[in-house]
Amino acid sequence: MKIVIIGGTGLIGSKTVTRLSVKGHEVLAASPSGGVNTFTGEGLDKALAGTEVVIDLANSPSFEDKAVLEFFETAGKNLLAAEKVAGVKHHIALSIVGAERLPRSGYLRAKMAQEKLIRESGIAYTIVHSTQFFEFLGGIAESATVGDTVSVSSAYFQPIASDDVADVMAEVALSQPINGVMEIGGPEPFRMNELVARFLQLANDPRKVIGDPHALYFGTELDDRSLVPGAGARIASTSFEDWFEHAPPRRSGVAA
Repeated sequence: MKIVIIGGTGLIGSKTVTRLSVKGHEVLAASPSGGVNTFTGEGLDKALAGTEVVIDLANSPSFEDKAVLEFFETAGKNLLAAEKVAGVKHHIALSIVGAERLPRSGYLRAKMAQEKLIRESGIAYTIVHSTQFFEFLGGIAESATVGDTVSVSSAYFQPIASDDVADVMAEVALSQPINGVMEIGGPEPFRMNELVARFLQLANDPRKVIGDPHALYFGTELDDRSLVPGAGARIASTSFEDWFEHAPPRRSGVAA
């Protein structure tokens, strides 16, 4: 089966490509550097010829409110139109747990606009809502740092290892569309400031972390329900400790 992964050279994309390739599928890791650009439409028709499944993992190069909305709406329209022409049978997109609960965030409003296009496309689909990745802890700290102090939300979140996300994306690609949303999350909820502090301590980073209930995350305040998956979510097994031990921490990144 031919599977095209938009954003196939990124963190989740590259891992998903590997998982599907070893199962014998024809997998195309599509990206602008390889001549496939969903925002401009370049290379889409050729890339999608003969494709049964598309996994969209692309992210906007800018998180400014207007730019990110333009990216997800334009890229989404271009990709879905090309999929209709190609006869794609299953469109899969990775989105974010809690996006629908945080309308004050321009980034999350853009993700919801992307999801609306998918639902209205007429193409069978599965939308996977994931919690934040452990790999993004460094980026959360960096974006909240002033001097030697990191001011981070004290709300709960439930991060997941990128390997576990890739496992799910590969499994969904080989499954029937659900024409709905499934949620995935890590095994344990943490207060964001407490896990960021733990991460920095283990990384021998001397910055001081302060928990602030009014600290913004992607332009919005959080509460204890905002980023936590609901009942029926698929819960991954990799703990923070296991992830930290086996995957060198990254000091940059953004939520999925």
